[in-house]
Amino acid sequence: MQPLSRDAAGDSGAFEIVNPRGDPGFLVVCDHASNALPPGYGSLGLDASEFERHIAYDIGAAGVARLLAGRLGCPAILARFSRLLIDLNRGADDPTLVMKLSDGAIIPANRDVDPFQNEKEFRHRLTNFYAPYHAAIAAAIAQARAAGVVPAILSIHSFTPAWKGRARPWHVGILWDRDDRLPAPLLQALRAENGLVVGDNQPYSGELRGDCLYRHGTQNGLPHVLIEIRQDLISDGKGQAEWAERIAALVRPIAAMPGVRMMRHYGSRTDA
Repeated sequence: MQPLSRDAAGDSGAFEIVNPRGDPGFLVVCDHASNALPPGYGSLGLDASEFERHIAYDIGAAGVARLLAGRLGCPAILARFSRLLIDLNRGADDPTLVMKLSDGAIIPANRDVDPFQNEKEFRHRLTNFYAPYHAAIAAAIAQARAAGVVPAILSIHSFTPAWKGRARPWHVGILWDRDDRLPAPLLQALRAENGLVVGDNQPYSGELRGDCLYRHGTQNGLPHVLIEIRQDLISDGKGQAEWAERIAALVRPIAAMPGVRMMRHYGSRTDA
């Protein structure tokens, strides 16, 4: 098996590949792995403290993604730059692709970055940071398919313990659309663990047209699931290791269940 190639995917430093020679049966992705910005962008006009908040990245998610790839022996593709530059978990035509306001923070450098005002900068971010990340995921899938493998895609995210002053009760949320091959048994397995509060399309919905899993999972007919872990549970290495081990132990037998390792198009609830 040849390693995944950064150059073949048109990489401009927009993503990181972990374990490129790994088992193609699983692919871990992490859209909001980093709070970094590329040279020339400064801090987008924000105070540095804003980049320690969830508006800049999914706290703890990168650590879980890397460790999970290690447990499964599979590749992982992680974003190198902040979601405040461009959100890789949005469709290219989504109005929140470049956020101008996030959880009370105005992002000054994003004020006019859209297809109608500063189209040049908008296209620059699409071409140099958004497209290479998705091309890398597409290349990993193509390599797996060329080897006769149907990869299961695991997308790792994290969410804040409270939102708008209200505590969130869930320890983890399983987000999905119509394809329930991974989500349904994973929900059941997690809920069987003592003390875990598990959200089914909570605290967010997996029904988002054009998002990362819509693009690479739904449209390709591949089994996929988005796993949201509460940030206080994975804020350190110990918590990240615990969750990586938990997820790996559960998804291995699930992915081996009849009907999972096949191409099957379920469509989306967002389809017209």
